[in-house]
Amino acid sequence: MKTLLTITLSLLLTTGAIAQSYLTQARPTDKKEWGYINEKGEFIIEAKYRKCFQFSEGYAPIYEGKKFFFINPKGEKLKTEIDNFKLFNVFGIGMQGFSDGMVPIKVGKKWGYLNIKGELAIGLEYEKALSFDNGFAVVRKNEDFFVINKLGEEFAVAGAVGVKHFSEGLAPYKTLEKTFGFVGTDGKVVIKAQFTSVGYFVDGLAWAKTIDRKVGYIDKKGEWVIQPKFLAAKNFDPESGLAKVKETEKWVYTDKSGNITTVDSDVINNFKNGLAKGKKGEKFGYYNKDGKWVIEAKFEGGRNFKNGFAAAKQDGKWGFINEKGEWVIQPTFGTVKDMELIE
Repeated sequence: MKTLLTITLSLLLTTGAIAQSYLTQARPTDKKEWGYINEKGEFIIEAKYRKCFQFSEGYAPIYEGKKFFFINPKGEKLKTEIDNFKLFNVFGIGMQGFSDGMVPIKVGKKWGYLNIKGELAIGLEYEKALSFDNGFAVVRKNEDFFVINKLGEEFAVAGAVGVKHFSEGLAPYKTLEKTFGFVGTDGKVVIKAQFTSVGYFVDGLAWAKTIDRKVGYIDKKGEWVIQPKFLAAKNFDPESGLAKVKETEKWVYTDKSGNITTVDSDVINNFKNGLAKGKKGEKFGYYNKDGKWVIEAKFEGGRNFKNGFAAAKQDGKWGFINEKGEWVIQPTFGTVKDMELIE
């Protein structure tokens, strides 16, 4: 009996540990306000906000009444040590929420960081502050750039006139001569500035552009894995192992060996969750890394897959499909965003 009870408790704990839920912003067809729906299409936070943003690490930024604040999945406000702060606006995404347990905030002309408890963990002393990634972030103070850890300890980035955020332990930096390289979490140069532009490291590779404006991919030693031969390039998708690159005037895909894949689509997009959104005529669908259409082009609109869901439009309304192209949330909404995992 004791053994059976132990097994039952173990199963319950295991089930609880892997239980997952999802949330996204949604706007009803008859309202201007947004709320949040779950993976069943149910509003769990009513549509009452004019501006709300995606959940990350348990909280979503809200802009209401000329103020920013955070809410949890129950719609409850996070009590913060600092009020009347501003958030960093990420182009194409919206207001930056929590990342790695921290969020940059601006009060007046200075930036600092709140932690997930709403405490001011790093003081308001920077002219610029980027998001944390695996314990490190990039900041600017008195025109100098630093890498900081969560204790607020600073590591100077010498000779940099610009530094972007970290990805996989490396951050792009720019010199006065307008060349780019990468620094590590100690602020020291890992890949010397020798490129005219660079991307971010994803799955061990980053795109880089040479002086003659050719683009290829380098590893974390700065060595070419795919020789510079493209006009433009995007980051690799870890799941499909493909990246979008531009040959002559046409975009195609490359794998990590430099093999090219073309797709019968009027436009091609970056892969997400191993699938990419394509277009045939006026309709949208999704194809896999082999260029095979796995979800036929039959939707009026679509967004990239995220966490196994993709927003799709039919008859002027939005819902969500799964990776088989089946409706998991019927198209009944005026607008929706991407489905975020809430653990």
